[in-house]
Amino acid sequence: MTVYGCGRDEAALFRKVAPHFGVVPTITDEVVSEANAGLASGNRCVSVGHKSRISNAALRALSQVGVAYLSTRSIGFNHLDVDYANSVGITVGNVSYSPDSVADYTLMLMLMAIRGAKSTICRAEAHDYRLNEVRGKELRDLVVGVVGTGRIGAAVIDRLRGFGCQTLAHDDRPQTSADYVPLDDLLVQSDIVTLHVPLTTATHHLLNRERIERMKLGSFIVNTARGPLIDTEALVDALESGHLGGAALDVLEGEEGVFYADRREKPIDSKLLLRLQEMPNVIITPHTAYYTDHALRDTVENGLLNCLEFESGNQHG
Repeated sequence: MTVYGCGRDEAALFRKVAPHFGVVPTITDEVVSEANAGLASGNRCVSVGHKSRISNAALRALSQVGVAYLSTRSIGFNHLDVDYANSVGITVGNVSYSPDSVADYTLMLMLMAIRGAKSTICRAEAHDYRLNEVRGKELRDLVVGVVGTGRIGAAVIDRLRGFGCQTLAHDDRPQTSADYVPLDDLLVQSDIVTLHVPLTTATHHLLNRERIERMKLGSFIVNTARGPLIDTEALVDALESGHLGGAALDVLEGEEGVFYADRREKPIDSKLLLRLQEMPNVIITPHTAYYTDHALRDTVENGLLNCLEFESGNQHG
Protein backbone atom coordinates (compact mmCIF):
# COMPACT_ATOMS: atom_id res chain seq x y z
CA MET A 1 0.00 0.00 0.00
CA THR A 2 1.34 3.45 -0.95
CA VAL A 3 0.38 6.38 1.27
CA TYR A 4 0.52 9.81 -0.38
CA GLY A 5 0.36 13.28 1.15
CA CYS A 6 1.23 11.88 4.54
CA GLY A 7 2.14 14.33 7.30
CA ARG A 8 4.62 13.47 10.04
CA ASP A 9 1.93 12.53 12.57
CA GLU A 10 0.04 10.38 10.07
CA ALA A 11 3.28 8.70 8.96
CA ALA A 12 4.13 7.75 12.53
CA LEU A 13 0.68 6.22 12.98
CA PHE A 14 0.84 4.30 9.70
CA ARG A 15 4.23 2.84 10.67
CA LYS A 16 2.90 1.86 14.08
CA VAL A 17 -0.48 0.48 13.03
CA ALA A 18 0.10 -1.05 9.58
CA PRO A 19 2.10 -4.08 10.80
CA HIS A 20 -0.86 -5.14 12.96
CA PHE A 21 -2.91 -5.38 9.76
CA GLY A 22 -0.17 -7.20 7.87
CA VAL A 23 0.40 -4.20 5.62
CA VAL A 24 3.78 -2.80 4.58
CA PRO A 25 3.23 0.88 3.70
CA THR A 26 5.28 2.98 1.30
CA ILE A 27 4.95 6.50 2.72
CA THR A 28 5.57 9.88 1.11
CA ASP A 29 4.64 13.42 2.06
CA GLU A 30 4.21 14.27 -1.63
CA VAL A 31 0.72 14.71 -3.03
CA VAL A 32 -0.04 12.03 -5.60
CA SER A 33 0.75 13.24 -9.11
CA GLU A 34 1.46 11.95 -12.57
CA ALA A 35 5.18 12.28 -11.81
CA ASN A 36 5.22 10.19 -8.63
CA ALA A 37 2.54 7.60 -9.44
CA GLY A 38 5.37 5.12 -9.91
CA LEU A 39 5.74 4.95 -6.13
CA ALA A 40 2.59 2.83 -6.21
CA SER A 41 3.98 0.36 -8.72
CA GLY A 42 3.31 -3.14 -7.43
CA ASN A 43 0.67 -1.93 -4.95
CA ARG A 44 -3.00 -2.30 -5.86
CA CYS A 45 -4.11 0.08 -3.09
CA VAL A 46 -3.18 3.68 -2.31
CA SER A 47 -4.19 6.09 0.44
CA VAL A 48 -4.43 9.82 -0.30
CA GLY A 49 -5.02 12.94 1.76
CA HIS A 50 -7.75 15.56 1.30
CA LYS A 51 -5.61 18.69 1.45
CA SER A 52 -4.80 18.99 -2.27
CA ARG A 53 -6.67 18.40 -5.50
CA ILE A 54 -5.85 15.11 -7.25
CA SER A 55 -5.77 15.52 -11.02
CA ASN A 56 -7.27 13.15 -13.55
CA ALA A 57 -3.78 12.75 -14.99
CA ALA A 58 -2.60 11.44 -11.61
CA LEU A 59 -5.53 9.01 -11.44
CA ARG A 60 -4.77 7.78 -14.93
CA ALA A 61 -1.11 7.30 -14.04
CA LEU A 62 -2.05 5.32 -10.92
CA SER A 63 -4.25 3.07 -13.02
CA GLN A 64 -1.41 2.50 -15.47
CA VAL A 65 0.89 1.22 -12.71
CA GLY A 66 -1.75 -1.22 -11.48
CA VAL A 67 -3.65 0.65 -8.75
CA ALA A 68 -7.22 -0.63 -8.42
CA TYR A 69 -8.34 0.99 -5.16
CA LEU A 70 -7.90 4.50 -3.75
CA SER A 71 -8.83 5.26 -0.16
CA THR A 72 -9.11 8.95 0.66
CA ARG A 73 -8.38 9.87 4.26
CA SER A 74 -11.51 12.02 4.45
CA ILE A 75 -15.27 11.76 4.41
CA GLY A 76 -15.63 14.08 1.40
CA PHE A 77 -14.65 13.33 -2.20
CA ASN A 78 -14.59 16.87 -3.59
CA HIS A 79 -10.81 16.85 -4.12
CA LEU A 80 -10.95 14.21 -6.86
CA ASP A 81 -13.18 13.09 -9.74
CA VAL A 82 -14.69 9.81 -8.56
CA ASP A 83 -16.42 9.12 -11.88
CA TYR A 84 -13.17 9.54 -13.78
CA ALA A 85 -11.38 7.25 -11.33
CA ASN A 86 -14.02 4.60 -11.91
CA SER A 87 -13.67 5.02 -15.68
CA VAL A 88 -9.96 4.13 -15.50
CA GLY A 89 -10.59 1.15 -13.25
CA ILE A 90 -9.99 2.64 -9.80
CA THR A 91 -12.55 2.16 -7.04
CA VAL A 92 -12.64 5.07 -4.59
CA GLY A 93 -13.54 4.75 -0.93
CA ASN A 94 -13.65 7.24 1.94
CA VAL A 95 -13.06 6.75 5.65
CA SER A 96 -15.25 7.39 8.64
CA TYR A 97 -13.76 8.89 11.77
CA SER A 98 -14.98 10.11 15.11
CA PRO A 99 -17.82 12.59 14.44
CA ASP A 100 -17.17 13.89 17.95
CA SER A 101 -14.06 15.73 16.77
CA VAL A 102 -15.99 18.03 14.42
CA ALA A 103 -19.08 18.17 16.63
CA ASP A 104 -17.07 19.33 19.66
CA TYR A 105 -15.29 21.94 17.55
CA THR A 106 -18.59 23.17 16.11
CA LEU A 107 -19.98 23.80 19.59
CA MET A 108 -16.78 25.58 20.55
CA LEU A 109 -17.08 27.88 17.52
CA MET A 110 -20.74 28.58 18.29
CA LEU A 111 -19.94 29.59 21.84
CA MET A 112 -16.96 31.69 20.77
CA ALA A 113 -19.07 33.47 18.15
CA ILE A 114 -21.99 34.37 20.39
CA ARG A 115 -19.70 35.45 23.25
CA GLY A 116 -17.47 37.65 21.08
CA ALA A 117 -14.44 35.57 22.04
CA LYS A 118 -12.18 36.78 19.24
CA SER A 119 -12.51 40.42 20.27
CA THR A 120 -12.13 39.60 23.96
CA ILE A 121 -8.99 37.51 23.45
CA CYS A 122 -7.37 40.06 21.13
CA ARG A 123 -8.02 42.89 23.56
CA ALA A 124 -6.74 40.89 26.53
CA GLU A 125 -3.54 40.02 24.64
CA ALA A 126 -3.05 43.75 24.11
CA HIS A 127 -3.56 44.25 27.89
CA ASP A 128 -6.95 45.91 27.39
CA TYR A 129 -9.08 44.18 30.00
CA ARG A 130 -12.28 46.20 29.65
CA LEU A 131 -15.57 44.47 28.90
CA ASN A 132 -16.70 44.28 25.29
CA GLU A 133 -19.15 46.91 24.14
CA VAL A 134 -21.43 44.10 22.93
CA ARG A 135 -22.75 41.66 25.50
CA GLY A 136 -22.67 37.95 24.76
CA LYS A 137 -25.66 35.69 24.20
CA GLU A 138 -26.60 32.41 25.89
CA LEU A 139 -27.35 29.33 23.82
CA ARG A 140 -30.48 28.55 25.82
CA ASP A 141 -32.04 31.78 24.54
CA LEU A 142 -31.32 31.01 20.88
CA VAL A 143 -32.63 28.89 18.02
CA VAL A 144 -29.93 26.79 16.34
CA GLY A 145 -30.50 25.49 12.83
CA VAL A 146 -28.51 22.38 11.86
CA VAL A 147 -28.25 21.87 8.09
CA GLY A 148 -27.34 18.25 7.43
CA THR A 149 -27.96 15.57 10.05
CA GLY A 150 -25.59 12.78 9.15
CA ARG A 151 -23.13 11.47 11.73
CA ILE A 152 -21.62 14.89 12.48
CA GLY A 153 -24.84 16.90 12.35
CA ALA A 154 -26.54 14.35 14.60
CA ALA A 155 -23.65 14.58 17.08
CA VAL A 156 -24.03 18.38 17.11
CA ILE A 157 -27.75 18.02 17.86
CA ASP A 158 -26.96 15.62 20.72
CA ARG A 159 -24.63 18.20 22.26
CA LEU A 160 -27.08 21.07 21.85
CA ARG A 161 -29.67 19.28 23.98
CA GLY A 162 -27.50 19.90 27.02
CA PHE A 163 -27.68 23.67 26.47
CA GLY A 164 -31.47 23.81 26.47
CA CYS A 165 -31.78 25.71 23.20
CA GLN A 166 -34.40 25.15 20.53
CA THR A 167 -32.96 23.17 17.64
CA LEU A 168 -34.24 23.01 14.07
CA ALA A 169 -32.89 20.67 11.39
CA HIS A 170 -32.92 20.34 7.64
CA ASP A 171 -31.96 17.28 5.63
CA ASP A 172 -33.36 15.57 2.56
CA ARG A 173 -33.26 12.32 4.55
CA PRO A 174 -34.23 12.99 8.18
CA GLN A 175 -32.26 10.68 10.45
CA THR A 176 -32.77 12.10 13.95
CA SER A 177 -35.69 13.02 16.19
CA ALA A 178 -35.00 16.73 15.64
CA ASP A 179 -37.65 19.19 14.45
CA TYR A 180 -37.16 19.12 10.66
CA VAL A 181 -38.24 22.12 8.60
CA PRO A 182 -37.65 23.35 5.03
CA LEU A 183 -34.30 25.13 4.59
CA ASP A 184 -35.83 28.56 4.02
CA ASP A 185 -37.88 28.25 7.23
CA LEU A 186 -34.76 27.22 9.14
CA LEU A 187 -32.85 30.26 7.86
CA VAL A 188 -35.63 32.67 8.79
CA GLN A 189 -36.08 31.29 12.31
CA SER A 190 -32.51 30.46 13.42
CA ASP A 191 -30.15 32.64 15.43
CA ILE A 192 -27.28 30.31 14.50
CA VAL A 193 -27.02 28.27 11.30
CA THR A 194 -24.43 25.48 11.28
CA LEU A 195 -23.56 23.54 8.11
CA HIS A 196 -22.90 19.78 8.00
CA VAL A 197 -23.61 18.70 4.42
CA PRO A 198 -21.17 17.33 1.82
CA LEU A 199 -20.02 19.55 -1.02
CA THR A 200 -21.70 18.53 -4.28
CA THR A 201 -22.94 20.38 -7.34
CA ALA A 202 -26.31 20.63 -5.59
CA THR A 203 -24.89 22.12 -2.37
CA HIS A 204 -22.35 24.51 -3.93
CA HIS A 205 -23.27 27.98 -2.57
CA LEU A 206 -26.12 26.45 -0.60
CA LEU A 207 -26.02 29.70 1.37
CA ASN A 208 -26.12 32.07 -1.58
CA ARG A 209 -26.83 35.78 -1.47
CA GLU A 210 -30.60 35.32 -1.54
CA ARG A 211 -30.63 32.82 1.31
CA ILE A 212 -28.18 34.81 3.44
CA GLU A 213 -30.43 37.86 3.03
CA ARG A 214 -33.36 35.79 4.38
CA MET A 215 -31.51 34.99 7.59
CA LYS A 216 -32.54 36.61 10.84
CA LEU A 217 -31.01 40.02 11.55
CA GLY A 218 -27.97 39.58 13.80
CA SER A 219 -27.72 35.81 13.27
CA PHE A 220 -24.51 33.77 13.03
CA ILE A 221 -23.14 31.27 10.54
CA VAL A 222 -20.88 28.38 11.56
CA ASN A 223 -19.21 26.23 8.89
CA THR A 224 -17.07 23.20 9.69
CA ALA A 225 -18.02 21.30 6.51
CA ARG A 226 -16.72 22.73 3.21
CA GLY A 227 -15.98 26.33 2.25
CA PRO A 228 -17.88 26.52 -1.07
CA LEU A 229 -21.17 25.77 0.71
CA ILE A 230 -21.23 29.54 1.28
CA ASP A 231 -21.07 32.35 -1.28
CA THR A 232 -18.19 34.14 0.42
CA GLU A 233 -18.73 37.49 -1.30
CA ALA A 234 -22.34 37.51 -0.15
CA LEU A 235 -21.22 36.54 3.36
CA VAL A 236 -18.74 39.42 3.53
CA ASP A 237 -21.40 41.88 2.35
CA ALA A 238 -23.88 40.64 4.96
CA LEU A 239 -21.30 40.95 7.72
CA GLU A 240 -20.19 44.43 6.64
CA SER A 241 -23.78 45.66 6.43
CA GLY A 242 -24.54 44.34 9.92
CA HIS A 243 -27.21 41.97 8.67
CA LEU A 244 -25.28 39.05 10.18
CA GLY A 245 -23.99 39.19 13.73
CA GLY A 246 -20.90 37.12 13.00
CA ALA A 247 -19.42 33.98 11.52
CA ALA A 248 -17.13 31.17 12.61
CA LEU A 249 -15.49 29.39 9.69
CA ASP A 250 -13.17 26.41 9.84
CA VAL A 251 -13.35 26.10 6.05
CA LEU A 252 -13.33 28.71 3.31
CA GLU A 253 -13.66 29.01 -0.45
CA GLY A 254 -10.19 29.15 -1.98
CA GLU A 255 -8.47 27.71 1.10
CA GLU A 256 -6.30 25.44 -1.08
CA GLY A 257 -2.67 26.52 -0.96
CA VAL A 258 -3.32 28.77 2.05
CA PHE A 259 -4.60 26.49 4.81
CA TYR A 260 -2.05 23.90 5.99
CA ALA A 261 0.84 26.16 4.92
CA ASP A 262 3.01 28.71 6.73
CA ARG A 263 2.12 31.94 4.94
CA ARG A 264 3.70 34.39 7.41
CA GLU A 265 6.32 35.49 4.89
CA LYS A 266 4.22 35.04 1.75
CA PRO A 267 1.46 37.32 0.43
CA ILE A 268 -2.10 36.00 0.51
CA ASP A 269 -4.02 36.72 -2.67
CA SER A 270 -7.51 36.14 -1.27
CA LYS A 271 -8.96 39.57 -0.52
CA LEU A 272 -12.04 37.94 0.98
CA LEU A 273 -9.99 35.90 3.47
CA LEU A 274 -8.02 38.98 4.49
CA ARG A 275 -11.19 41.02 4.88
CA LEU A 276 -12.86 38.33 6.99
CA GLN A 277 -9.83 38.08 9.26
CA GLU A 278 -9.95 41.83 9.87
CA MET A 279 -13.49 41.63 11.24
CA PRO A 280 -13.76 41.41 15.03
CA ASN A 281 -16.90 39.24 14.79
CA VAL A 282 -15.42 36.61 12.43
CA ILE A 283 -13.39 33.60 13.55
CA ILE A 284 -11.25 31.81 10.95
CA THR A 285 -9.48 28.54 11.67
CA PRO A 286 -7.55 26.45 9.08
CA HIS A 287 -9.75 23.38 8.44
CA THR A 288 -8.74 21.82 11.73
CA ALA A 289 -12.03 20.69 13.28
CA TYR A 290 -11.34 17.03 12.48
CA TYR A 291 -7.80 17.10 13.85
CA THR A 292 -7.75 15.12 17.10
CA ASP A 293 -5.78 12.10 18.30
CA HIS A 294 -8.89 9.92 18.15
CA ALA A 295 -10.00 11.02 14.69
CA LEU A 296 -6.52 10.69 13.20
CA ARG A 297 -6.22 7.15 14.54
CA ASP A 298 -9.65 6.31 13.09
CA THR A 299 -8.59 7.72 9.72
CA VAL A 300 -5.41 5.64 9.52
CA GLU A 301 -6.97 2.41 10.78
CA ASN A 302 -10.08 2.68 8.60
CA GLY A 303 -7.98 3.50 5.54
CA LEU A 304 -6.03 0.29 6.08
CA LEU A 305 -9.24 -1.68 6.62
CA ASN A 306 -10.70 -0.28 3.40
CA CYS A 307 -7.81 -1.63 1.40
CA LEU A 308 -7.91 -5.04 3.07
CA GLU A 309 -11.65 -5.29 2.50
CA PHE A 310 -11.20 -4.38 -1.16
CA GLU A 311 -8.56 -7.06 -1.60
CA SER A 312 -10.82 -9.62 0.09
CA GLY A 313 -13.66 -8.71 -2.28
CA ASN A 314 -15.74 -6.70 0.21
CA GLN A 315 -15.50 -3.38 -1.57
CA HIS A 316 -15.97 -0.22 0.49
CA GLY A 317 -16.79 2.96 -1.33
